[in-house]
Amino acid sequence: MKKLMTLALAAGMLLGAATGASAIDFKAKGQWLMGFSAGDGSLVSHTKTNKASNHNKAADTDDIFSASQRLRLQLDAVASEALSGTVFFEIGDTNWGKNSNGGALGADQKIVEVKNAYIDWMVPNTDLKFRMGIQGIQLPNVAGGSAILDDDVAAITASYQFNENVALTAMWARPYNDNYTGTDRVNYQDNMDLFALMVPLTFDGVKVTPWAMYGMAGANTNFLTSTSPYARYINNGFEGEDTTTGKAYGSMFWAGLPISLTLWDPLNVELDINYGYVESMGRYQAERYGSAADFRMGDTKREGWLVKALVEYKMDWGTPGIFGWYASGDDGNVKNGSERMPSISGCGNFMSFMGDGNYGWSTSDSLYDRNMTYAGTWGIGLRIHDLSFVEDLKHSFRVAYWGGTNSPAMAKYVNSSYGWQNFNPDGYGEKDGPYLTTNDGLLEFNLVNSYQIYENLEANLELGYIVNLVDDDTWKRSYRSDSYKKQDAWKAQLIFAYSF
Repeated sequence: MKKLMTLALAAGMLLGAATGASAIDFKAKGQWLMGFSAGDGSLVSHTKTNKASNHNKAADTDDIFSASQRLRLQLDAVASEALSGTVFFEIGDTNWGKNSNGGALGADQKIVEVKNAYIDWMVPNTDLKFRMGIQGIQLPNVAGGSAILDDDVAAITASYQFNENVALTAMWARPYNDNYTGTDRVNYQDNMDLFALMVPLTFDGVKVTPWAMYGMAGANTNFLTSTSPYARYINNGFEGEDTTTGKAYGSMFWAGLPISLTLWDPLNVELDINYGYVESMGRYQAERYGSAADFRMGDTKREGWLVKALVEYKMDWGTPGIFGWYASGDDGNVKNGSERMPSISGCGNFMSFMGDGNYGWSTSDSLYDRNMTYAGTWGIGLRIHDLSFVEDLKHSFRVAYWGGTNSPAMAKYVNSSYGWQNFNPDGYGEKDGPYLTTNDGLLEFNLVNSYQIYENLEANLELGYIVNLVDDDTWKRSYRSDSYKKQDAWKAQLIFAYSF
């Protein structure tokens, strides 16, 4: 009898579990990318650490040809319209033949990553929605993508739709915490927290989303971000280190006003205005190179702005348009800090080589889109999207000139004559892209051809070329012990994308 009762109880538990499981609707979607590319994304071909030497060192050691793949798989566990959970896995990038990421013979490396993991739920009997967990956060933007934040981050977002015209979104995000490994006070004062408010306003033919974000960063916050005023300035732009910082936390602030006008359809007009500020955390000793050592006390403050715009007209054969931007640049005086707009993780997409257009992916590190933030640059470009002459085959062509808004005097603070390629003079990483002065420029061409083989399978052929117009007279100075030889960058890549 006891065994019979035990079996009945077990059966009941299994039946209950099955009933609970049946209430959850599992949905799967994702994307496979298979890519093959040839090219050289470096803007420098050779460098010399000593001008007297006859030995050149190649600046880019990547293979000209490469093949790679990436899988992203999203699983949604939907209990109801008011409750669901999402996990987003990524396998790759897997470079064919490379052992460390599972592409060599045997292909058994552990390379599964969790890209997103969050829950969505609504407060009962209200329209208030929450999303909690690691999620994709993109600050409101139009015309060329977000120059401030567009990335995966641990966060909580709350949104409420008041009516068809007005909504409100609030966010708390924690990009960094417990990453400081210094010998003194490990994991102490190393968190960064961001708080944002966004107010989407939607009317007939007009959409405006004013937003503002406040942040605070500890003195020991992870130094890879391009905003935090705490970095040690060694071998990355300015040399020396912060010598007078006594603050535990520094304040940060950003604001934006993206405006989209479609009331004159088929004419589309987009305008985006951004401002950013990072509080000074003290001064540091910056070396100004010359015939003799010359040190200045630089300020870690960073403050700047950006305006970008797009005007396009949709026609039967395609959508031609013109776009442009202008961002504030450094004035040449390190004593008053940087005048370039700071960012957390920007993702500019006006272009696809010096930017994050198209798939934002490549089979080679040197050909990856550079996620430009536009800081310290200006530019103007022309584009034609969705140009089609054959069914299921579309073309997009873009050309843009990139100029610099930074003072040429800043070149004297770079610790190598070719440091402009990935130089951030405040030492906060390499997320802004090439450091261009008012004497420098780049001319970029993109051609993307997309053929829809099946409903879910696309063949995407992208051709890109960047003409290097960096001014040698500004960067190759006679007192330098090193030198470089610049080159143009180019790429040709074919991607097969299966999306479901």
